[in-house]
Amino acid sequence: MFGLLLVAALGVWVIWRPQTINEVASDLPQRLSGKLDKLWDIAQESLRDRRYLRAEKALLTILRVDERNATAYNRLGILYAKQQAYSDAIECFEIAQSLEPSASSLHNVGLIYYETGHYDKASLAFEQALSMEDTLAARHIAYAKVQEKLGHAKRMIASLERAVEIDPSIQSYKILADAYTRAGEQEKADDLNNRINRALASKNPPAKTVQQVRKVVM
Repeated sequence: MFGLLLVAALGVWVIWRPQTINEVASDLPQRLSGKLDKLWDIAQESLRDRRYLRAEKALLTILRVDERNATAYNRLGILYAKQQAYSDAIECFEIAQSLEPSASSLHNVGLIYYETGHYDKASLAFEQALSMEDTLAARHIAYAKVQEKLGHAKRMIASLERAVEIDPSIQSYKILADAYTRAGEQEKADDLNNRINRALASKNPPAKTVQQVRKVVM
């Protein structure tokens, strides 16, 4: 009799039972993904609104769940850099680089070294970043700034000329013209500024404007 009652009870339990451990475990990735997505939204929004403590908590929570998340370390490094906690920022960028090597992490390290006056280290970091990805004008401009600090005028100019090849915008040409002046190449600076001014005055469309001012650096 007891056996029949036990079987009946088990039958009811099978129908109304809660999720088993295996079923809960299979549902975890979806739940975890949703939680991480929410934390990323909080971190991004808080960084944008300069709510740094809230952003830090969100990023640290992400890293407790996924301790090898290079992107989270990069974002945390950016957060610390905004607060001028440079040693913490560098540590985060270096961890990110060790987990997932990228030009972005190296570039960020270079920016911190530049801000703290460690120009040799900044130069090395930017060079390594450029060796991985040299198609962004911003990387060449950052490297040029360091070379100027180190007194390497020729390298500065070469890097900026490369930047305008990648991004042939008026702003890029103005940066180059200013660099020519600082490097003592006033003739080139004047020539480039004159071309920029004439192109702007003629109200040419951007493509034609770029074509006109580009001739001076070719």
